[in-house]
Amino acid sequence: MSFVAVDWGTSSLRGALIDEAGHVLDERHAPRGILGVPAGGFPAAFDELFGDWMAPADRRCLISGMAGSRQGWIEAPYCPCPADAAALAGRVIPVVPGRIALVPGLMHSHDGVPDVMRGEEVQICGAIQLTGLADGVFVLPGTHNKWVQVQGGRVLGFRTYMTGEFYALLAQHSILSRTVDPAAPLDAEAFAQGVARSARGGGLLHNAFGARTLGLFERMSAAQLASYLSGLLIGEELRAQAMNAHADVVLIGAPALTARYALALEGLNIHPRVLGAEATWAGAHALHSALTGANAHFP
Repeated sequence: MSFVAVDWGTSSLRGALIDEAGHVLDERHAPRGILGVPAGGFPAAFDELFGDWMAPADRRCLISGMAGSRQGWIEAPYCPCPADAAALAGRVIPVVPGRIALVPGLMHSHDGVPDVMRGEEVQICGAIQLTGLADGVFVLPGTHNKWVQVQGGRVLGFRTYMTGEFYALLAQHSILSRTVDPAAPLDAEAFAQGVARSARGGGLLHNAFGARTLGLFERMSAAQLASYLSGLLIGEELRAQAMNAHADVVLIGAPALTARYALALEGLNIHPRVLGAEATWAGAHALHSALTGANAHFP
């Protein structure tokens, strides 16, 4: 039996029609994130985008991402770590009973300070299925990057880094905006220099100023400095990790971002596996299977 999987984010959404074997039959993308849906408008937006897919009376849909946040369709309380696909399936929230349900997201605490994710938990479930790795480090680059520890097929915990948001703030709204071209393509050499600078210490607050002075003394162009600054920030993330060359690392995300993390990790002699959108659909399939298998009940 085919089902619909939707990843509904803050600024955009994507959906897939998936058969019972996990094959993607069709995909759709739209710039209709939760911030673009008026109060009470989620049912209409869903029907507009996926109504034809949901026409069969027995077809079901799983929605992950920010649609389950307080600003979304219905708030889905977070599932605490450690958690696996079965734990997530057990906390799925019905939207339209028996037909549409929301995945809850994950919560982890660091010394009393909570950390959360919505949407990435489905990607991790999918990555575990696709790679066969039950233990490893799963890294999900984005505006708010996630470094996730998986053991025995369960998410033990994770840390979020606001790297993408800090890059945008520094490159567009600080003094560095006068010397950095954030629209420039990746310059691998300048990026590697930024990663190496972070590895030598000194702290991001000091090292970031170099993105101004290297331009001031014409040591780097505005295009190079964009990659250098990106390297500084991602390098700072790496410094916070306990990594070794034997670690199993999986990168999940858009190619433009995973390429940067792969470059940074390869500098540590770590060669990650890289996944894209297929991780989301594989994770949705794993959750749907857990909800519709023997003795299971779709909420």
